[in-house]
Amino acid sequence: MILNNARERVRFFRFAAVGALGSVVDFGVFNLLVYFGIPSILSSAISFILAVINNFLWNRYWTYPDSRSKSLGNQLIQFSLVSLVGMGIRAFLFILIESHLIEMFERFSWKISLSPTFLGHNSTLTIAILVVLIWNFLANRYWTYNDISAE
Repeated sequence: MILNNARERVRFFRFAAVGALGSVVDFGVFNLLVYFGIPSILSSAISFILAVINNFLWNRYWTYPDSRSKSLGNQLIQFSLVSLVGMGIRAFLFILIESHLIEMFERFSWKISLSPTFLGHNSTLTIAILVVLIWNFLANRYWTYNDISAE
């Protein structure tokens, strides 16, 4: 559907851009709160919530401006649930593949200054972001914003 439909492709790229902005909000708020002495677990929860709200608002008003048959509250709940599942997928991928990627990078003799752990962490994060992006887009498109036409 996305590949064959120009409007859906635009929605996907807008959704991805909003996700990138949400990552900036998430990391920025997290680091600001930690800097001011808020425990990291609480900082992480607050930054996640603010990033979800940011992403929801941008997606509702920019990516899916024609989605208005559902109330704002209902869509926010649906969007938040999709985001929580996405967070679970991300955590699962870290548990599943991170140590394997670190081990793989340890086997190679690298001529660069990046550690196998750094490469493993960031490779896993890249994979997780791509998988969760696809999950979040599809789940939100067909559940949260299912009141709009694909045409």
